[in-house]
Amino acid sequence: MDTMTENDYLTAWGLYAFAALGCMLVWWRITRWIWRWLREPLQLLMAVLLFSPTIVDPVKTQFAPAVAITALDLLLKVGNNAWRAISDLFMYTLIAFGVYLVIVLIRWPIERAATPAASARRRRCGAGRRTA
Repeated sequence: MDTMTENDYLTAWGLYAFAALGCMLVWWRITRWIWRWLREPLQLLMAVLLFSPTIVDPVKTQFAPAVAITALDLLLKVGNNAWRAISDLFMYTLIAFGVYLVIVLIRWPIERAATPAASARRRRCGAGRRTA
């Protein structure tokens, strides 16, 4: 007997999304001090872990967070959704890092070209000079 109504299901997802956003904000705050080229992939990995769903019941098309399904199936040794959830997590991770790599390959030459102009502008304006 299924005791979760559609309204309960949407409410649970709303609460999870709110909590995951809070966890993501805390993670951004924790990784704020890290070098940018390490911080951004770590933040992306956390976003994939928190926000990737996996299907629980193919008949009813109900989804649940993939991390939760993996943890509960492995810890409690119930159900057979762990491998499906792990494969979903892996697929979402590959897609996210592929998109991130494309963005980095586009962004890197632009930033590299802008760096000498900024340092030349600082030298020309006299910024960075020490006065005694």
